[in-house]
Amino acid sequence: LVSLSNYSNTAVFAANKILPSIVGIEVTYTATSNSIFSFGAPQTSTATATGSGIIISDDGYILTNNHVVDTSSSNSSYSYYDISDATSVKVKLNSGTYGDDATYDAKIVGKDSQTDLAVLKIDKTGLTAAEFADSDSVKVGEFAMAVGNPLDLGTSITCGVVSALNRKVQDSDGNTTYTCIQTDAAINSGNSGGALVNSQGQVIGINTLKVASTGVEGIGFAIPINSTTDIIDQLKTNQKVKRPYIGISGRDLDDDTAKRYNLVKGVYVVSVDEYSAAEK
Repeated sequence: LVSLSNYSNTAVFAANKILPSIVGIEVTYTATSNSIFSFGAPQTSTATATGSGIIISDDGYILTNNHVVDTSSSNSSYSYYDISDATSVKVKLNSGTYGDDATYDAKIVGKDSQTDLAVLKIDKTGLTAAEFADSDSVKVGEFAMAVGNPLDLGTSITCGVVSALNRKVQDSDGNTTYTCIQTDAAINSGNSGGALVNSQGQVIGINTLKVASTGVEGIGFAIPINSTTDIIDQLKTNQKVKRPYIGISGRDLDDDTAKRYNLVKGVYVVSVDEYSAAEK
């Protein structure tokens, strides 16, 4: 016989530690029927989307995913609707800690599509900031708890283990590749931006992606927390992430193409951006 009391106690401890630091996020935006598909006057309606966030300072800074607050990240050019920027972002604090009516308007301080991270700010002090772990020390098989606001039900947890490390996964558009922690703790719609925590209730990752298809069970991904700290600082300070920029667009030339056009194998410079370092 194997006693599960230690496992249960671990989950209870981790939940009590992290729950005060998890928030629900509701984003409101305007959806207008695309003129290409409209047979009459465009119709406008108000829509909402929900997600999760992590309190990272006692004075109201909150970490979440960019795709939670950036409506353009899910707006395809073939969509039936043109989607506006967020008209409002509201943050609901954990009711068990702050009461049932603890909902605040939030400002988007900064966001970055390449890392899928964003920082929000609410006008509130005395909050419980989450404690970050060293995600480089995470081991396959260790306890993992996903915490967030799935389906806008309110703060809830799911438990599992760390399934794998350094997984290379792409976003739904196939444009960005992330190096993630894989977990079998259930991650559902609305969990994005929430925390993946260890047995000490410390954040090891930001729940970001899940595989949802027939025959797939328990494959979710979190951005390691160590990779977010510099991004958080830049978003708080600069409202964006500063990156090296050359200023060219290029095209790879393989051996066959280079020989055909009597060119040198390498990268062919197609254009140079005006005022860029490359132009100078």
